[in-house]
Formats: sequence, C-alpha cells, structure tokens
Amino acid sequence: MELEKETNEYILSLVSENKRLLFEEVLKNRTRHIAIVLENTFQSHNASAVLRTAECFGIQEIYIIENRYKYNINPQITMGSTKWINLSKYDTVKNCYAALKKNGYKILATLPGEKSTLLNECSIDDPLAIVFGTEKEGLSEEAINFADGFLHIPMYGFTESFNVSVSAAMCMYDLTTRLRLSKINWQLSESETAELRYQWAKKTVAKSNLIEVAYKKRLQKQLEKKS
Repeated sequence: MELEKETNEYILSLVSENKRLLFEEVLKNRTRHIAIVLENTFQSHNASAVLRTAECFGIQEIYIIENRYKYNINPQITMGSTKWINLSKYDTVKNCYAALKKNGYKILATLPGEKSTLLNECSIDDPLAIVFGTEKEGLSEEAINFADGFLHIPMYGFTESFNVSVSAAMCMYDLTTRLRLSKINWQLSESETAELRYQWAKKTVAKSNLIEVAYKKRLQKQLEKKS
C-alpha cells in the first residue's frame, strides 16, 4: 500500500505546478451524483458533443450502451474531453442498468408524455443516471421498461424532439446548476478525488506507465535492501 502511495505521489510530482493547481480547481467541481447514459447514439458529431458538454459541466461518469450501433467519437468535437472523464461501455441495457444500480443510481429515461416528469421538477436528492436514445428511434423498449422513472424537456413548437446533444446539454445544465445550489453532498469523496488526481497525472505525464514501472522497481529494491 505504501509502495502504491509513494509511486502515485511521484507521478503527480512530475506534473507542472500550474497543472496541479488546475487539477484541484476542477476536482472541487467534479461530480458523480449525475451520470449520463447514451443508448445507440451513432452520429459521431452528437456523440462527441455530449462528452464535451458533460466534461464542461463537471460530470465524471458516462455510460454507453452499444446494443445496436457502435459509439463513434470525433476528436475534433471532443477537444480532448475524453481524457478527463470515465467512459464505460456495455453491450446490453441489462448489463448497463445493473452497473448503474450497483453504483447507487436512480435511472431516468428521457421520454415525452404524461408519465414523464418535467426536467425542472425532477428531484435531485438521489444520484441520477439520465438515459438518452438514438437520434432516429429514441430509446429501446428495454431501456424504457426497466427505468425507474421518466423525464422530459418542455417543447412548444411543431417539432416533437430536440437533437440528442441539445437535450443532453439542457438536462446537464439544469441538473448540475440546481445541484450546486443545493445542500446535497454532490462532490467526490476524498478517495475518489485522490484516484482521479492520480489518473489525470498519468494521462498528463509522457510515458507515465514506463516511469511508474521503473519507479516501483527502484522502490522495491530499496525495501529489499532495508530488510
């Protein structure tokens, strides 16, 4: 355990001071209280825009369901945002929802209709996973049937739906804004912050994996000499 801690601290020490200060500022605003779930979002522009928006709003967890279409990312749209968030992929709704439940999320599918709660009236007391569907067909029956509830964004025109990246952006803005104004404990725990800080440092330092292995070997030899 001590070996891991020393190694983590060493990797972090290789990051510039300005970058480390930026890490701390961003970590203060990171949250896992809200997660975004995308089912079969195949248009790379929309898929990438959702990731970039999530990172900008401080949302750390993105879940991807690829039961029909592969999730394609456009680096020109993401602008490096995928480097800082956690992206988990699943081949079925069942497996994704099971992971969400295990992590304590209440699952809300985006769905218009009388059974659906207005976005600004949706409770944020519990951790929420908001599920968005494909641009053509929307959510699958399975994604709808096994959700804990539904929410929708009010619309007043002739068109019946928003673009998926626009929908996701509006939901993220509303939910994270209300979350930060609330008294809910939405921030990362100390252990989560430490782990994320380390992961970000590894992604920032060139050849961090090789450096990490070499440093651990050196520490191990020092420990063996002492014993």
